[in-house]
Amino acid sequence: MTVRVGYFPSNNSLWVLRHRGILEKSLPEVEWVDLRDLPAGERPSPTEGLPSLHGDHLFDGGYDFIGTGSTPPVTAQGKGHDIVYVGVSGSRHENGRLVTRADSDVRTVADLKGRKVALGHGSWQTTLLLFALDDAGLAWSDIVPVDAGVDAARLLLDGEVDAWVGSYPSLSKVEDRTRTLVETDGLFSHRSLWFTRRDFATERPDAVRAIVAALKESDAWIAEHPREAAELFAADDGGSVDDWENALRRRPFGVEEVTPEFVAEQQRAADLFHAAGLIDRKITVADAVIRI
Repeated sequence: MTVRVGYFPSNNSLWVLRHRGILEKSLPEVEWVDLRDLPAGERPSPTEGLPSLHGDHLFDGGYDFIGTGSTPPVTAQGKGHDIVYVGVSGSRHENGRLVTRADSDVRTVADLKGRKVALGHGSWQTTLLLFALDDAGLAWSDIVPVDAGVDAARLLLDGEVDAWVGSYPSLSKVEDRTRTLVETDGLFSHRSLWFTRRDFATERPDAVRAIVAALKESDAWIAEHPREAAELFAADDGGSVDDWENALRRRPFGVEEVTPEFVAEQQRAADLFHAAGLIDRKITVADAVIRI
């Protein structure tokens, strides 16, 4: 029976696993699905909702297993999808942060009231920004979120936005022209995570365990060979090998168990998403945690 695994460059672990052929040794029926080839669908305005494609494709036949940042599984639960967390990475707090231009008059997060903030909406960046705003006593409605992709750094430097939730490798190119407003460390653990459907987890636990074991083996290789791993990204997704190597060296690799602390952080995000009107129902994150 075919097992479909979704992958894309933003989940570094699955990306490398796809290119190294490790999983095929224990799960020969694996079929790899490049998320960039699936229908993009509509992206809601960042003031009205969250993109839900990662979760949706688990339930429309797109794939059976996926790895993302922290936001998509919360979004999936918010749409009523019955997902299950499989594992999480260590904290990736060194991967990015909230920045402004070096010459900006914005000095604190509170100064962002009424200002434009660029982010990859629906990713971990939405969670980080909501946490930062909440700690500063601001709500999502107090800023103007701008859903920006590869042009985010340019928008910041050109003065079209006032702040940016930047991440590596993109941040590497403009780091000397930005100033940090909030470090991710201490605010948000920013973990990679892997999740699936409840029916797949309960009916094919052997496949889930094989994927996790292969991820651990592949991640150990990335940690020991960041330059070679960077070449895999640069060859397909673009960017320089040096920038990718810098980004990979900043990230923890390995698959850890879901902890109560992680669940509490996800629950805080879910509650803030609901309060901001980004998901239309309250959810209980712990419902998606089972033993496989």
